[in-house]
Amino acid sequence: MKVTRALQPILPLCQRLLPDMPNLPGLPVFLGFPAFPSFPSFPSFPSFPSLPGLPNLPSLPSRLAGFSVALLKATALDLAILAGHLLLYPSGIAQERRCPVRPDLPGPASAGEPTRLPAQAAPPVVLLHGFIDNRSVFVLLRRSLAQHGRHRVESLNYSPLTCDIRTAAELLGRHIEEICERTGSQQVDVVGHSLGGLIARYYVQRLAGDARVRTLVTLGTPHSGTRVAPLANAHPIVRQMRPGSELIEELARPAPGCRTHFVSFWSDLDHLMDPLESACVDHPDLLAQNVRVTGIGHLALPVHPAVATGIRQALDTERAATPTDVAGTAPRSGGLTVA
Repeated sequence: MKVTRALQPILPLCQRLLPDMPNLPGLPVFLGFPAFPSFPSFPSFPSFPSLPGLPNLPSLPSRLAGFSVALLKATALDLAILAGHLLLYPSGIAQERRCPVRPDLPGPASAGEPTRLPAQAAPPVVLLHGFIDNRSVFVLLRRSLAQHGRHRVESLNYSPLTCDIRTAAELLGRHIEEICERTGSQQVDVVGHSLGGLIARYYVQRLAGDARVRTLVTLGTPHSGTRVAPLANAHPIVRQMRPGSELIEELARPAPGCRTHFVSFWSDLDHLMDPLESACVDHPDLLAQNVRVTGIGHLALPVHPAVATGIRQALDTERAATPTDVAGTAPRSGGLTVA
């Protein structure tokens, strides 16, 4: 019994690999759970293929092999991105220079043509990095946004010595107010990677930032908290990102009337999310869409071109609250396969 109980922690993984496996009556016995009275023993191996709905046993190794290959590819890509990011990291330590931005003026009209009014400009985009990182992580995403018409893109570096998400959210709020005043825009869009998304969500949900943030896109953000790396609990920011922390519980409180639209990209190979679905926005009062990304890990989310395309689509989509949205839904809809 002690040996079989050791398999309990990997039961969720087994269910991911074999989603079509039914809840067989004898299966709990094999995994170390108490047997049901009517099924005192586990069925014999020869009976497996005859059970309805049970996948053929020869397919299990291929499924495991496919999962392992995908995991290895995602890990290798993350390591390559990490190596490149370490080279770029020094370039993003300093805050970027703020340049005055003037609204576009209408171009001269041709003879006989009425004066053309400028098209309504898209809101500025604010990029917010993750834990122990800086704005250099967004080099490729920023280029992608600029190439598709988003020229007002700014990054915010919060101090690596920051020990409180609430303090960082207040800093973000002041930064956004300064951007709105300088550009004349009433709202901004925000893209936050990992911890950056959690900081932005706190600003939107708890500091009345929904008046300023039109769309918040999060990439691998632990909205429900993550249990990964328990030895990192010495850092107060990490403790705030744990499931059940005071801050996570604060974000779970009612937020009626929140106007910001949330789009959360989460990866099925994100090694920093435990459980993986903690990167989904699941709140009855928030207008949210969760997009599952298949084939890449945590570090690749802000740099992969396919994810960048999804981010641009999320920012360019005009949305209006529907009665279903107001009732509160956070559908785990949409999917993106990048490998």
